[in-house]
Amino acid sequence: MAHATGRLNIRHIEALCKVLSDLKNAGHQIILVSSGAIGMGVGKLSLPGRPADMPTKQAAASVGQCELMYTYDKLFTEYSHTVGQILITGEDVEDPQRSVNLKNTLSRLLELGALPIVNENDTVSTTEIALGDNDTLAAILARSVQADLLVLLSDIDGLFTADPHKDPAARLLPVVEKVTADIEALGGGIGSSLGTGGMATKIRAARIATEAGVEMVIANGVAPAVLYDIFEGRPAGTRFLAQKEA
Repeated sequence: MAHATGRLNIRHIEALCKVLSDLKNAGHQIILVSSGAIGMGVGKLSLPGRPADMPTKQAAASVGQCELMYTYDKLFTEYSHTVGQILITGEDVEDPQRSVNLKNTLSRLLELGALPIVNENDTVSTTEIALGDNDTLAAILARSVQADLLVLLSDIDGLFTADPHKDPAARLLPVVEKVTADIEALGGGIGSSLGTGGMATKIRAARIATEAGVEMVIANGVAPAVLYDIFEGRPAGTRFLAQKEA
């Protein structure tokens, strides 16, 4: 959601909100797992780069989260959609009772026609900031609500046979039938300087989702209109097929 400077990428977030609003208009229920709070806080506080110490990360997340949700609320309201914010920690998905509470809240928000926006509570949690792993969070939420589809938008077109940033002969894998050890070996440390996620976390998310019966797609989010292709079943990115129960 942010430029390399940490400042908001206005064109990108406007395009994303427009497409998601259109998909909601078409009758789809959507949960958005959004990162970017720390990165946006870095920009708004005019810090030289992503901080290394935990207190500054938490401070940046606090400032950035305000701007992030203000922007989402403003843009989705323009398309007549209501958003709800949910900030969670690892305990909210690991503790059985809190996990049920989270699922109930998400389900009720969807029933009420709202668009839940979920992020890790980076202002108070330290473990989640260290992981920086919204991919796994999204997969856990998709499993919890038994989503029809999980989409992870990245800065890469999907899963390749090698790192396409380094190997021009790398080939895109359009479909992965099962997350095997060979597939996991393809995961690398591909990620932006302001974020900490990489392909390895996306493959781990694919395992969580597909083993729970949820299909997953990794696609390039530079042009959010790719979501139309994904939702309409056209080839886009890498699709991980859900594992059917025996």
